[in-house]
Amino acid sequence: MASVMNHTSHVRALYKAILKLHRGLPFNMQAMGDQYVKDEFRRHKKCSETEAEVFMDEWTKYYLQLAKQLAARKKHQTVGTNLSPEFLDNFNDEQVAQLVELFNTATDRKGVNSETKSS
Repeated sequence: MASVMNHTSHVRALYKAILKLHRGLPFNMQAMGDQYVKDEFRRHKKCSETEAEVFMDEWTKYYLQLAKQLAARKKHQTVGTNLSPEFLDNFNDEQVAQLVELFNTATDRKGVNSETKSS
């Protein structure tokens, strides 16, 4: 039981830390990032132990990467990074679709997929 509570407190702490870190982003990026984080944490609320471990590792890496980028942004460095093809190979179809939707929203390219299909 203590292990479950310890895990829950770690999840909650990471969740809150990410949302706090997002305050350093431009408003639109913050709103989009906050919603994405909330959705992902909610979606993984009842995942397996193995999935939870991967989930926490990846979100911890995200937190560390974003914190580093926001600190460096004062030196006019941009926020974000390109995903390697090897990293993308690990995504399932649903995750790829989520990534495309996130990209379109972040770059304000709504309706890009529907426009290309009708051409």
